Amino acid sequence: MVTRRNLIAGAGMGALIAALGPFPRRAFATTLPPGKFAVTHTDAEWHQLLTPEQYQILRDGGTELPYSSPLLHETHNGVFQCAGCALPVFYSKWKYDSNTGWPSFWSVIDGAVIKYEDDTENMVRTALSCSRCGSHLGHLFDDGPPPTGLRHCMDGLALKFVPA
Repeated sequence: MVTRRNLIAGAGMGALIAALGPFPRRAFATTLPPGKFAVTHTDAEWHQLLTPEQYQILRDGGTELPYSSPLLHETHNGVFQCAGCALPVFYSKWKYDSNTGWPSFWSVIDGAVIKYEDDTENMVRTALSCSRCGSHLGHLFDDGPPPTGLRHCMDGLALKFVPA
């Protein structure tokens, strides 16, 4: 039942989330993978190509607030691409609701990501970056659904959706 109190509280929480934007986690940000990539830009060029929020995630390894991504509820047929270089990363048929607040996928397009260890935030996780431009996309966990049992937990701002 929607009450005035719940409506006001929800609006207040929404305003707070919008005002905060992505978590400012530079101290705990995931380190980008080393190496040479097919798509490269100077730092100034990345700043021109990306929004400040996208830059923080893709280039600084930050993360967005849970439940803040418009891609969280994207259900159309299509492809999710890296927001930094447009490399296709996930097919929409692999997307599922993980109830974590971030877009999640049970599989990834072969060769689209680089997996590497991320030991920030007092835990060891598998970070995922774009194989073409090195941009941080999210993390990989082993608590996903069949058939792979994997959860590719992505920052929505690190992706763009292209309908089929």
